[in-house]
Amino acid sequence: MTSVLGIGLLALALLRPTMAFVPIGGGASTHVSITGAALLQKVTETCRAVVEAAGHEFKPTGSSPEELVKACLGPTAKGEVSGAKFHSALQEIYTQNGLVDRNFVSSAPHHFNSEAFLEGRSLIISGMVVIKANIRNENFQAARETLGRVLHTLQDFYSHSNWVELGYKEPFINLIRPDLPLENLADVNTATCSDCASGTCPNPILPNILKQKKLTSGYMGIFSANKPRGKCSHGGASDLTSTAIPRGGISKDERRSDNVALHNAAVNAATAASLQLLEDIRLAAGNNDFLRMMGIARSSVVCFVIDTTGSMSDDIDEARAVVIKIIDSKKGTQDEPSEYILVPFNDPNFGPMFRTTNPDKMKEEISKLTANGGGDIPEMCLSGLQLALTGAPASSNIYVFTDAPAKDIALKDTIVALIRSTKSTVSFFMTGASRRRRRSLRAPSFEDYRDLALASGGQAIRVSKKQLPEATDIILDTSTSALVTVLQRARNPGKQEMFSFMLDKSLQNITIYITGTSITFTLTNPAGVNQTQSEASGKLGTIQNVGNLRRIHLNDDKQTGTWQININSNQPYTLKVTGQSTVTFIYDFVESFKGPHPGYAVLSGCPQAGQPATLMISVIGQRGPSSVTVGNIGLAVVSGPESVSNSTMTDMGNGDILVTIDVVPEGEFVVALKGTDKVSKSEFQRQSTTQMSVSKVNIQSFTRFRNRFDDAWDSSLEPGKAFKLSFSVMTQSTGGQYSISARNDKDFPMDYPPNIILTTGNYTDATLTITPPASTPSGTDVTLTMEATSTNGVDSNYIVLKLSVVTKITDFVQPLCKVVRVLDGECPQDVSQCGPFRWELIANLTDGNGTGIETISLIEGNGSLSYTTLTAPAIQANYSGSCCSQIVKFAAVDKVGNVGHCYHSIVRSSGPPALILSLPLWLCLLTSAFVVRP
Repeated sequence: MTSVLGIGLLALALLRPTMAFVPIGGGASTHVSITGAALLQKVTETCRAVVEAAGHEFKPTGSSPEELVKACLGPTAKGEVSGAKFHSALQEIYTQNGLVDRNFVSSAPHHFNSEAFLEGRSLIISGMVVIKANIRNENFQAARETLGRVLHTLQDFYSHSNWVELGYKEPFINLIRPDLPLENLADVNTATCSDCASGTCPNPILPNILKQKKLTSGYMGIFSANKPRGKCSHGGASDLTSTAIPRGGISKDERRSDNVALHNAAVNAATAASLQLLEDIRLAAGNNDFLRMMGIARSSVVCFVIDTTGSMSDDIDEARAVVIKIIDSKKGTQDEPSEYILVPFNDPNFGPMFRTTNPDKMKEEISKLTANGGGDIPEMCLSGLQLALTGAPASSNIYVFTDAPAKDIALKDTIVALIRSTKSTVSFFMTGASRRRRRSLRAPSFEDYRDLALASGGQAIRVSKKQLPEATDIILDTSTSALVTVLQRARNPGKQEMFSFMLDKSLQNITIYITGTSITFTLTNPAGVNQTQSEASGKLGTIQNVGNLRRIHLNDDKQTGTWQININSNQPYTLKVTGQSTVTFIYDFVESFKGPHPGYAVLSGCPQAGQPATLMISVIGQRGPSSVTVGNIGLAVVSGPESVSNSTMTDMGNGDILVTIDVVPEGEFVVALKGTDKVSKSEFQRQSTTQMSVSKVNIQSFTRFRNRFDDAWDSSLEPGKAFKLSFSVMTQSTGGQYSISARNDKDFPMDYPPNIILTTGNYTDATLTITPPASTPSGTDVTLTMEATSTNGVDSNYIVLKLSVVTKITDFVQPLCKVVRVLDGECPQDVSQCGPFRWELIANLTDGNGTGIETISLIEGNGSLSYTTLTAPAIQANYSGSCCSQIVKFAAVDKVGNVGHCYHSIVRSSGPPALILSLPLWLCLLTSAFVVRP
C-alpha cells in the first residue's frame, strides 16, 4: 500500500543519514512512507465509515489513490473521478514534513534531540491546536501544512529517543495529551550512554537508564561537537557530537545490520503514533471535513464573484439561474461541486465571502443578491476577486460577473501572484461596452480582465446583457470533475495560424473555446474531415457563437489522434481545448537546498532567470501512475511560436518525475506533457493552465526558518500581538532601489520598508510586521502577498504566504464520560439468537471547567444515540442498539477540539465470572485506550 504513496518530492532529500528516517541499508522507511502509510490507512477508514453510513458498500476496485477516491465518493460517483486533489493534498503534507529538516535543521525541539521533550511536546500540542482551528474555519491548506510539520516532529521522537530501547512497542500517548505528565526524564547531569568506538553499537544506552525506565534523547551538533558529559549523541556523519565520548549515537533513522530490530520498532511506533494523532484530528473535525482536508471531493469548488452595482440586475439574475442549473443538474452525480463560494462586490464595498457545501444554502444566498448603488463606472472587482482567490481552495474555478472595469487596478499584480500561487482558473463574463478609454498605463479597462483570464487559463467573454444566458454554458462545461486542458494558446496581435493537438481515448466531453472578434476557422480531424465556423452543426461538432466566444463541442464519436484548427483573425484571440479525463498531472516548480539534509522545496514565486528550471511532476492515470508512460515534459509559450522546450527527466518512481529544463522560454509559459495511456492504449497530451515566467529578482521569507524554539509554529499569529516576519531580496540584474509592496486579504495593519537598496547577487534583509486585531477569531487564515519590483518596473517577483491566527489555548482537558446505567439483561448468551433483542446505555458527559462540549457523535455501534442540550454543564447521552452489535463508542468534542471517548462493551465471555463485562461500568477513553509512562 505504501508504495502507491511514494511521492518523489522529498526522495532526494532522504538519501543521507542525518535528521530523519532515511532509506539506508536496504530499509524503505522514510518520513514519507511512514506518513503515507498512516494517511492512507486513516483516509481508508474514514471513507469506509462515510460510505457505509450512507448505506453503501465500500469496495475500491484497486489500491491506487484514484480508485480509493472513487470508492470513497460512493456509487453515485459514476463516470470520471479524478484523484488529482488527493494527490495534491498528500504532496503538501509530505513537503512540509520534509521541510522541517531544512527550516528547523538545528532546532532540538523540532526533532526531540538534546533532551528537548517538554519543548517538543509543546510543538506537537500547539500544532494540533492550529490544525483543528484551521479545519474549523475551512482553511484546509493551512491545516495540511501544519499537519505535515507536526507529524515529522512526532515521528522523530521514536527514532531520536530511547523509547523503543526501553521496551515500549506502543506510541507514547502523553505526547499528544498535554493533561498527562512527561515524567522520569533524564536531566542534563545524568549520563545516559556508553562509549561506542565503532559508532554502530546495537544499544549503547546505559543499563541503569534502561532499568530505571528513564527517557533520554541524543544530542545533535551540526556546528559544534560540544555536548554534556556522558550524554548520548544522535549519530551519523553530520553529527559532530558523535565523535565526542561517549561516541556513536542512538538514532534509529537508518536501518543497519546492527539495529534492524530497533529501527523496525521505531518505524512501527512512529506509524502507530501518526495514526493516533490523525484519529484525534479526524474526531475533532468530523469525517466529512477530514476528507475535505485530504482533498477527497467530487469536483472542483465553484466560486462566483458578482458585481452588485445598480446596472447589474440582469447579470445577477443570470448568475442566479446558472447556479440553480448547476445545482439541479449535477446534484448526486460525479460532477456535483464539492463546495460553493459567493463573493459580491460593489463600490466601495466588497464581500463578505459566503461558502457552503449545502447546495440549498447556496441557492438561498444568491437569491438575496440585489443590484443597487455604484455611481462612477469602475468597481471594486479585483478586491472581490482577491477575496475569492485567498478563500477558495487551490485549483478552483472562479467566475466573475461585471459590466465595469476595475477601480482597484493597483491590485492587478497581486491578483496575478495569487493566480500563480493557487493555480485557480478565473473566467470573466463582461457585459456592456467600456465607457471610458485607458488614459494611462495603469488606468482600468476591460483588457485588464483579459490579461488576468489568460494568466489563469480562463476565458474573458464579452457579451451583451441579452446574450449572457447563452455564454454561461461555459460554466456548466468547466464546473465538472476530471477537467483537463489539452491545449491553450493566445495571439496578440492576431494572425493566421495552424494549431495541432492530440486527442486520446480517455477524453470525454471535448470542447474547444475561441475568444476574439472577426475570426474565421477550419477544424480538421485525423481523417481529414473539415468543419468551418459557418457550420453550426457539422460532422465534427456543434458550434455556438455568442459575443466574442466561439464554443465548439465535439461529437461523441470523435476520432483519436492529431487534430488541427486553422484560425485567421487580425484581432487578438485565444484558443483552448479541454475535456474530461482521469489522465492528468500535478506539478510544482522547486528549488534545491543545501545543508546536512539537502533536497528540494516548492518554489514560491517565479523561477530565477538565467538558471535551469526544475519541476517535480506527479503523473496520474486511470488506475494509478503505473497505468501511464511519459514521453516528454517541457515548457510551452502560450503567446509565442509552437514549440516546447527540451528537458531532462529523472524517474523517481510511482509516477513522480524530476524535470530539469536548461533553457527556459522567454515570456510566459505553461507546462506541457505527452505520454501514453496504457489503459486506452492511446497517446495523450496535457497542459497546465496557469502561466508562469522567470525573474531576475528573488524574494524569500524566513517565517519558517527561525532556529530558536517557540511554543507555536512559525506561521501562527496571536490576536492583538505583532508578528515579525523576516524577508530577503536579491537581484541578478542591476542593483539599486527596489520597491516593496505587501497586501493581506484581511486588511490587518502592516509595517514594512517601502523601498530597499540591492546590490547585484547579494541578499538584503528586511522585516515586515503584521498585527491581527485582538478580536480576530481563532483559526482565521491570512494570505500575505509580498512583491519586490525594480524602479523601472521591468522585473519583479513575489511570494505568497499562508498565516494562521490562533488564540492561545489553556483548555487541554478532554470531555469526561461516565456510564451510569446499562440495560443488557435481555441480550442472549448465544449471539446467534440476538436478532429480536436490544440493549441500552445511559452516560453522563461533562467538560469540567473547559470550554464546553460542542459535538457528540457515534463512532462504533449501529444503534441510535441521543443526548440532552449541549449547553448544559452535564449532558446525558442515551444509546439504544441491537444485541447483535455489542460495542458502543461515541466521541465528545469540546469547543477547542479536545476529544473524549465513551466506550462500553456487553460482550459475554466464557471465562471466569470476573471477566464478564455485563455489569454497569464507566470507561473514559481519552484519545486512546492506554496511557504509558516511562
